[in-house]
Amino acid sequence: MAIKITDECINCGACEPECPNNAIYEGGNEWRFADGTSLNGMITTLKGQAFDADEPQQPVAMDVYYIVTDKCTECVGFHDEPQCAAVCPVDCCIDDENNRETKEELLAKKNFMHF
Repeated sequence: MAIKITDECINCGACEPECPNNAIYEGGNEWRFADGTSLNGMITTLKGQAFDADEPQQPVAMDVYYIVTDKCTECVGFHDEPQCAAVCPVDCCIDDENNRETKEELLAKKNFMHF
């Protein structure tokens, strides 16, 4: 599963630089598939959706930091545990029960983004 940031976030920003996939953004900021990945131009995600990797996407949250589910790999392939959760001072980086993925799926996502 991916990780999500709850409304208890204090906007400290500790999580953002720890993400190897650049999947964490400050609330209100647009995000791109290309940010911090090898992706560029037209892509088709592992879920079959087509995007321009360089095109800005709408923020997922406006008031607190957020994690882009399509970019989050729970740090699989990089670290033994999600780094955002490891550094969060208020424990608001938690499992996203609405986005369950196996370790194999997370590794495939990592390999898709970082070729």
